[in-house]
Amino acid sequence: MTNIPLSDLNATVDSYRDFVTEALPPLIRCESTQGQEREVQALVKELLAQSGWPGEYRAIPDSIFEDEEYSHGDFEQSYDGRYNLVATRRGSGGGRSLILQTHADVVPAGEWAQAFEPVIEDGRILGRGATDCKGQIVTLLCALKALDALGIALQGDLECQVVIEEEVGGNGALALIRQGCSADGVLVLEGTDLQIHPANRGAIWFRATTYGKSLHMGRRHEGVNAIEKMMDAIRLMLEYETRLIAASQGQPLFAKYANPVQLCLGTIQAGGWPSMVAGECVLQGGVGFLPNTRMADIKRDLLDAVMQTEDEWLREHFRLEFPKLHNDAYQIPADHPLPVTMHEACRELGLPSEVFGWNVSCDARLYKCLADLPTVVFGPSDIRQAHAAGESIGIDEVLTGAKALALSIARWCGTAGTDDGTHSY
Repeated sequence: MTNIPLSDLNATVDSYRDFVTEALPPLIRCESTQGQEREVQALVKELLAQSGWPGEYRAIPDSIFEDEEYSHGDFEQSYDGRYNLVATRRGSGGGRSLILQTHADVVPAGEWAQAFEPVIEDGRILGRGATDCKGQIVTLLCALKALDALGIALQGDLECQVVIEEEVGGNGALALIRQGCSADGVLVLEGTDLQIHPANRGAIWFRATTYGKSLHMGRRHEGVNAIEKMMDAIRLMLEYETRLIAASQGQPLFAKYANPVQLCLGTIQAGGWPSMVAGECVLQGGVGFLPNTRMADIKRDLLDAVMQTEDEWLREHFRLEFPKLHNDAYQIPADHPLPVTMHEACRELGLPSEVFGWNVSCDARLYKCLADLPTVVFGPSDIRQAHAAGESIGIDEVLTGAKALALSIARWCGTAGTDDGTHSY
């Protein structure tokens, strides 16, 4: 077992409090929504270099648009000048390799007018991305700085990835996987409240359309109202949700959740004029599901649920599509060496971390499902902070997360003894 005096680790990471308060606010000020990631990636690259881990940009080819796993959205633009960022340090040999990954893109501000104006108060840093995931970037930086400050030379290779487009389905991670990244384990940093998640629920977005016969309201009973047809479709979809929840009970890694899966009705649009029978209605939503169900099953079963209707018009005038986000579920065994190693490190630090599945979807599933790499999600702060007005992360949370991360890296990769201050890049 790697011998790192915990008192030295604690003291070293605790000394980075000012670094956290200096590094995180500038990251938050970068309004790094989809398509606007250049500034934040340049800043992260600079912070990595200052921390002794010089990184390089990894181009994303526009050919990725044709990848069957690509997540399409309402906004798409060329990847020219929009990069992932990777910093790699080769180990001395004989240890296990690790990828540390998190993302620099954020969701829009929404109604939070001050989202990109960071504030520090009561030991917390407020701003969009504080938890998801710019606070994770700073946690990663603190862990790397601590390893070097303590003279920890790793045996296994360590690759740090800061990607874009996680929020729209993981296209940045997809690009790195297609470019051949590989390791003995992958640790994706997200706000898990320092819980260790070797499994994620999946999520797929759907678009359902009903078609009617549009007429003036005075002839309403001669027409067919697409809204009314969608009401019947929604009823059948929610009945399907009940069956999906029942089929998801008893999954060991997700047993703590009362409703580990869900069907969400997100947006609905219909008609064009109040005094006209609606000729078309479009519903968009999502379905969450566990690793015991595959995405293809969700697509088939959701359509079959609506087709159970006795309404012949609905059966013949209903369309179901899945054109956007499509995150599969994944899991690795709870007793795999990666979550076990992390759990032992957290216990050594006195943290109440547990190992169980996460009822959230993120980039992690791509590394497991597409590259068959053992993958765990872990990080400070609570995911309930993510995407919320008033999103924040505690400075102490960042520092505690960095301690757990540094110790987990050392335990997983192994150490080669005292570092002489030189590194092989």
